[in-house]
Amino acid sequence: MAEQSAAQATERPTEVAILAGGCFWGMEELLRAIPGVLDTDVGYTGGWLEYPTYHDTHDSKSGHAESVRVVFDPTVLSFDTLLRDWFFRMHDPTTLNRQGNDIGTQYRSAIFYTTPAQQEIAERVKAEMQSSGLWKKPITTEVVPEAKWWSAEGYHQDYLQKNPGGYTCHWMR
Repeated sequence: MAEQSAAQATERPTEVAILAGGCFWGMEELLRAIPGVLDTDVGYTGGWLEYPTYHDTHDSKSGHAESVRVVFDPTVLSFDTLLRDWFFRMHDPTTLNRQGNDIGTQYRSAIFYTTPAQQEIAERVKAEMQSSGLWKKPITTEVVPEAKWWSAEGYHQDYLQKNPGGYTCHWMR
């Protein structure tokens, strides 16, 4: 009994955020360094094709967005802070279906909320970011319910750690 209580006491609370903002390689690399982020997984969500592959997402063939599933400790990093201080600053949320040279619906900006509270926070933070003056054009980020998650192929996971000189269009603005 004491063993079970000790194990429960050491378990960290977790929350999941699913974010899309262009190529998932660069987003994952920035997200993984945020204090409170416990795990990241790159993948596809928001489309209609079952069991999509990287090839399927290009040319907007599957409807899926390249996304990052972020597991975080909400006692260290709030969803609000994740969006305000990181997500809306690591990509350009004003370019519809595009980040840098990457063009297509698979590169759209989206927050796939997992709870009603996340929906409320995402809509509020999006409105605050729009009125902040940081972005001069309208923010095109979608705030939509989570959809079935499909993890990307293994070679995409931790891509920029495996390929330090690899392509990214993400940086903190």
